[in-house]
Amino acid sequence: TPTADLAGIDPAAADLLVVLGGEEGAYEGADFPYIAVEIDLLRARIDAEAPIFGVCLGAQLLAASLGASVYRGPRKEVGYLDVTPTDAGADSPLRHLSGVPVMQWHGDTFDLPEGVTRLATSPQYENQAFGIDDWLLAVQFHPEVTSAMHDEWVGLWSDELPEYGQDAESMARDRDQYSAAMQDASRALLGDYLAGLRSRRSTGAVRYL
Repeated sequence: TPTADLAGIDPAAADLLVVLGGEEGAYEGADFPYIAVEIDLLRARIDAEAPIFGVCLGAQLLAASLGASVYRGPRKEVGYLDVTPTDAGADSPLRHLSGVPVMQWHGDTFDLPEGVTRLATSPQYENQAFGIDDWLLAVQFHPEVTSAMHDEWVGLWSDELPEYGQDAESMARDRDQYSAAMQDASRALLGDYLAGLRSRRSTGAVRYL
C-alpha cells in the first residue's frame, strides 16, 4: 500500500527527493492515510537538510510539513499564467521564469511557512514558490509540463475547463504560444538548482545524485 511503501523509506537516503502533484489535498489525511506519512517523511528530510524539489501538491505538502496551513483557494488557476520572482527569487533559479507564463493547474494554496523565503508571487496567489537556502525549492506551478503532457491533461479534464474560464481551443492556443518558452525556462531553472546542489556537494554539505 502507499502508506506501507512510504513508511519503509529512509527520509534522508536519496540524494534528491522530487515530490510531484496529485489530485489529493494535503489536508485530506483522514481520507488518504498515506498523506500524513508523507508529511512526516518530508519533515524528517527537512530536519536533515537533504535536498527536496516540490511541485504543486508537493509544494503544499512541504508547506504542511513545515507547520503551515494548506487549504482550498478562492478560485482555481488553470492555464499559462504569469508569476513574478520576488527580490530573493530574482537571485535564485526562479529568475529564469521572469516574464514567462507558466502552467498552473491547482485549486489549493498554503500559508507561507516560517523559516522559508518567498521566491515568487502572482496577482492570483501570493505564495507561488518558496525555498530554504539552495537545497529546498517548492513551486505551486508545473514547470515539468511538456506540450504532450498539456494535451493529456486537457483531454482528461476537458469537461471541467469551463469552470475555470478555459476551453480546449484556448488552451491549445496558449500551449502553442507559451509552452516552448516555459520548457526552456524550466530547464534553466532546474539546471541552476542542480548546480547549487553540486556546489553544496563540493563542500561536503550534501550528497548529489
